Amino acid sequence: MSQNPQQNNSGDLLQVRRDKLKSLQEMGKDPFAETTSDRNIFNSEISERFDELENKDVCIAGRVMSKRGKGKVSFLDIYDKTGKMQIFAKFDDLGEESYNLLKKWDIGDIVEVKGFVFKTQVGEISVHAKEAKLLSKSLRPLPEKFHGLKDTDLRYRQRYVDLIMNPEVKDTFIKRSQIISSIRRYLDDQGFMEVETPMLVSNAGGASARPFETHFNALNEDLKLRISLELYLKRLIVGGMERVYEIGRVFRNEGLDTRHNPEFTLMELYQAYTDYNGMMDLTEKLYRHVAQDVLGTTKITYNGIEMDLGKPFERITMVDAVKKYAGVDFSEIHTDEEAKALAKEKGIEFEERHKKGDILNLFFEEYAEEHMIQPTFVMDHPVEISPLTKKKPDNPDYVERFEFFMNGWEMANAYSELNDPIDQRERFKAQEALLAQGDEEANTTDEDFLNALEIGMPPTGGIGFGIDRMVMLLTDSAAIRDVLLFPTMKPLD
Repeated sequence: MSQNPQQNNSGDLLQVRRDKLKSLQEMGKDPFAETTSDRNIFNSEISERFDELENKDVCIAGRVMSKRGKGKVSFLDIYDKTGKMQIFAKFDDLGEESYNLLKKWDIGDIVEVKGFVFKTQVGEISVHAKEAKLLSKSLRPLPEKFHGLKDTDLRYRQRYVDLIMNPEVKDTFIKRSQIISSIRRYLDDQGFMEVETPMLVSNAGGASARPFETHFNALNEDLKLRISLELYLKRLIVGGMERVYEIGRVFRNEGLDTRHNPEFTLMELYQAYTDYNGMMDLTEKLYRHVAQDVLGTTKITYNGIEMDLGKPFERITMVDAVKKYAGVDFSEIHTDEEAKALAKEKGIEFEERHKKGDILNLFFEEYAEEHMIQPTFVMDHPVEISPLTKKKPDNPDYVERFEFFMNGWEMANAYSELNDPIDQRERFKAQEALLAQGDEEANTTDEDFLNALEIGMPPTGGIGFGIDRMVMLLTDSAAIRDVLLFPTMKPLD
């Protein structure tokens, strides 16, 4: 039977396993000397193809996760990436030496078993062992299986143990991979090309965020880690690559919470000769496609709430959303002073530098955002919070931008991209002024990007998707750390 670490001294258990290793090495059977395996099939294949494999020889390999039996008969459960396979081992088949070595295997050991496929008397598909070999010795006990690894902090720090002990965790990351693959297939089929752009940049623009800073010794130059993918992808639109996207890590020097990690996966795409309406259509079709492709349904449930990606997504302007949920009509507010007075009246905190558009956004965040549960496009943001977006021709106080919301979360952000280099320079100047006033998230002027715009960029729609939040929703995961294999953690000391 497998040992329970909770009933033993941890140090003793570690020593017992090291003693076993030393004994094996003295016998000339060092498991760490093994360099490969003859494995020729995965566990799930044996179950799926049992009718054709019954009584046929196979070779499997994986981790021992349970042991039972006594005397001259043993049962073991071996797990590979596809799941479990039971091993039936007999003294008479393996011989004294091999059987005794098998009996000394520990939970967590990596092993190889050759034998034939059969069903036990109780009908469980198994492999009847004819040869058994230790491939790698586990020198540290796994958590006791009935309690598993439940400590959330420890699960994130030791994801390798989390994946072994909690099958549902592995399923989440399998789905994450499938979601990203599905996005790629969809965009490739729509004529988009995947590209890669720099992570180390001299000017971290394209979003409102505080960057991480570093130093490049060879050039004696201070650099930043990118906060967005936008400005380089737009350069490619200028260069004639009319449909481009990138899925990659971006870095923002901000706090940690259930929806934020300082490094996260962003997908941005840009399409020439369309606008934010085209991006809305693409977003709706992409989300619907990925859900159907990966989950087999367009109805998803997150934290007990059902969201239907099969229905047309709601479209509402930010002004109308604030009017609906806060009872305040910003189309009737004409000056910064009026907006600030209203904010004071409603108890909305703001900074002195804030203008009417900033305060409209604060009202939206306070009153409306939490109501955006079903898929919703919130359109037409104020110009003050959208430095890279084309103004609405009929109302230059607002821009052709939308944020896509589900579950009260911002899931994507899209623009009709600003392609007027003169206007863009003025927007950068306004951002520089904010930077001078202490806004660490403001952009700085990017002269090379302005040079690209002066070469000429066609009308373009662009969008950024938060991949991690998308995975959270599609896998019903409570926190961003549940969908990042190795989230950022505070040091233990």
